[in-house]
Amino acid sequence: MIMRVFITILMMILSVMSMCAQKLDTDGVPVPRNPQQAAVKGRYHFITEEGDTALMVVLNNITYYPPLKFKNKKQEQFYWRTVRDVKRTLPYAKLIAETLLETYEYIETFPTQKEREDHLTRMEKEVFNQYKPVLKKFTRSQGKMLVKLINRETNQSSYSILKAFLGTFRAGFWQTFGKFFGVNLKAGYNPDKDSDDAIIERVCVLVEQGML
Repeated sequence: MIMRVFITILMMILSVMSMCAQKLDTDGVPVPRNPQQAAVKGRYHFITEEGDTALMVVLNNITYYPPLKFKNKKQEQFYWRTVRDVKRTLPYAKLIAETLLETYEYIETFPTQKEREDHLTRMEKEVFNQYKPVLKKFTRSQGKMLVKLINRETNQSSYSILKAFLGTFRAGFWQTFGKFFGVNLKAGYNPDKDSDDAIIERVCVLVEQGML
């Protein structure tokens, strides 16, 4: 029962996503892209002073972190659990970020608020059935990580996303409901001030750079 409630809360977040034009896997679930960023930012041709054509390749910036020194076993376990959870959830957080604007623009094509709400209500059941096979495999810590990484990728909390699409009342309902099960949809993301978020950011960057 608790796991179903937990999945339902995550479904409400994912229900703001567009189901259009997405690659599906064999289970009909949207497949997120590899979170690794491309090593090459751009390629440009230019003419040298001698009149020759040359190719200039611009590489993406690489962030270097010094080796971690764990103070105790608990800290080490937290780090490797974070690595596991980020690898599992970061692709889905990026998928949500990529489709969020598209979904907002689509919803805005409905002439009335009632039609928008009716459309989202119809989507809820469809999205639940579509994503349930994926989220059933998530641990509770991975569910919480997804909420955290949504904030990282969209620069807004899951609560803010729900509020924008479903209204204040329904967003507040899911926030209150979620807190009973340890899911804070208002969870912020501040790696500059929060030590746990700093570890998460480090892992995200290393995963994106293909170093983890």
